[in-house]
Amino acid sequence: MLLLQKERPGEMLTIYDDSHPILREVAKEVELPLSEEDRQLLFAMLEHLKMSQDPELAKKYNLRPGVGLAAPQVGVSKRMIALYFYSKKHGYVSRLLVNPKIVSESVKQVYLEGGEGCLSVPRFYEGEVFRNYIISVEAYDAMKNEHVTLRASGFEAIILQHEIDHLNGILFYDRILPPAQALFKKQEAIAI
Repeated sequence: MLLLQKERPGEMLTIYDDSHPILREVAKEVELPLSEEDRQLLFAMLEHLKMSQDPELAKKYNLRPGVGLAAPQVGVSKRMIALYFYSKKHGYVSRLLVNPKIVSESVKQVYLEGGEGCLSVPRFYEGEVFRNYIISVEAYDAMKNEHVTLRASGFEAIILQHEIDHLNGILFYDRILPPAQALFKKQEAIAI
């Protein structure tokens, strides 16, 4: 569902919170080639992320900053995700992925110190989410208009796993371990 509002630049999206049932559904595969509607939605998702990271625009439009967004979060049950984040190695990275699938993952785990957050979860949940440190993802890249295999590590791997979870009806807090288990896992995991 796209909402065009004249007082805001571009297309603004309504972010559904975790009480909405669409966030617990397994999203549907997207038919290729991409429809113009799906392409527009992906670019609107990317624009939303960019605006959310601009302090002035985020304040003006009351946007929570985010680095990833999945189509179910905007009310569309399709396997599409957008990422926009800063990497020390590559600068700002933009990705628009369709039908992403994790095809390999490391045994080594990683977690965000202080825990994960989510644009669809307005509350803070204490605890770390342990994710695979390195993953390979196959997807259709809507920016390159081709199928790709991405190898991601660290922060990017966390973002990808978080967004792919959304496509499978899983929220980050479903993956928070009890404190005793988390303490044990931290001994082997990398904190970011």
